[in-house]
Amino acid sequence: MTTTLIIQMILAAVVAVVIYTIIGFIPGTDETAVLMPISLALIMTGAHPMIVLTFFMAAVVNLKLTNLMPTALVGLPGGVLSSPMIPHAIHLKNKGLSALTVKKMAVGSLLGICIAFPASMILANLLIPFASVIQPYAPLLFVGGAIFLALIGKNKILALLSILPLALLFMGLRHLYWGTGVVAEGVNITTSFFLGITSGPLIVSLLSLLNPIIKAKKLTHQRNEIKISTDPSLARTMSPFKIITKKEGLAAAIPAFLVNFLFVLSPVGLIILFGDLVASRIKERDEQALTTITVMSALAQATYLSGLIIPILALGIPLSPASIGPGSALFNAPPIFSVDHNIYHVLSTNQKMIAIFIGVAVAAFISYFIINRFAESISKFVLKKIPHEAVLGLFVAFVVLLAYMDAGWINIFGVLLIGIICGSLNEMGVNYGIQFMTLYAAPWIVQQLSLISQ
Repeated sequence: MTTTLIIQMILAAVVAVVIYTIIGFIPGTDETAVLMPISLALIMTGAHPMIVLTFFMAAVVNLKLTNLMPTALVGLPGGVLSSPMIPHAIHLKNKGLSALTVKKMAVGSLLGICIAFPASMILANLLIPFASVIQPYAPLLFVGGAIFLALIGKNKILALLSILPLALLFMGLRHLYWGTGVVAEGVNITTSFFLGITSGPLIVSLLSLLNPIIKAKKLTHQRNEIKISTDPSLARTMSPFKIITKKEGLAAAIPAFLVNFLFVLSPVGLIILFGDLVASRIKERDEQALTTITVMSALAQATYLSGLIIPILALGIPLSPASIGPGSALFNAPPIFSVDHNIYHVLSTNQKMIAIFIGVAVAAFISYFIINRFAESISKFVLKKIPHEAVLGLFVAFVVLLAYMDAGWINIFGVLLIGIICGSLNEMGVNYGIQFMTLYAAPWIVQQLSLISQ
């Protein structure tokens, strides 16, 4: 490893921070839609794998923090993982505590990084000798994850009942593509299906506007005024120990450590599970909101870091929602990477650890500083200068583009079908986590159903 390569890796991490600071502050950005295409493009340029990995890890860390800012300042979801925080963020905003909320989120995110990074590294190294043993059981882990998330969800019965039909939907479309020769038999379409699930609620919401009755109910003639409260006394406070209490730190540290052992489960499901558990133990509303925000911010980082580091470092296959969605290009990006020749195979363990460390460290340091000093001014700029419709249009364009790249024109309508079904189920209480887990487990589920039916 040369000095020039290390400098290039650091520069790649800085570039990732710059790009995703702007993107992350835009409300409604989806992790997969903004992480996967850019990392895929970087891979296709032929960049050194260590530079690619450094860029990607820096982008993840930065995006997970900046995505929280629209939620804290204006009550809008920055991404999927920030959605569970909205009720607490709106309560704090109405109390005039937006500036403090931003600080808590920044420290919680930093705490999640400091705990999950070494914990996932250690766990990954412990799992390396067992990688060949774990890989054959990956589908069972996904099935178990889907059932577990269904049992802790809002609509348990419907969630459990939806697992098999969703598996048939995913595999049915794949077999349709194989049968028509759109893609080679045995090639699993995953990325665009993942985006179909993610964009489901948006697709359902947009299509509902075609109904004149629903459209009439949603029409408004008033402007939505957004107020960003400020607190000058907090502007210069940078020390994490002055921003959160020991109680808040402990409440965030324990879940951030535990989720490393649950890396195969949905990050959203884990954030809701541990966040609600912490919130239920605190009665005073302001304290409850501030503590829960800190915990969920830590979990947003911890779930993604563990879900990426462990598959990249130890397994060589995408065995978590984070690695199958946003990180999918690192494992399968033809013709550069394939299932049997990806980032796991082309880099040594030490090279991967160095690249991950540089990306995480650079992004954590810069992002923490930026958020503490400039969060409010950046949010004001984004909200005033970048139309929300443009963001939605860009997101839909990414979905259509990736659907076409995966399996041509027919897959655009296949993804639309997935979006309508998954979006409708989401509204009825079947969350993203269950749907993602079912997508990953679908080949095994359908195989078992076919054996039973014979």
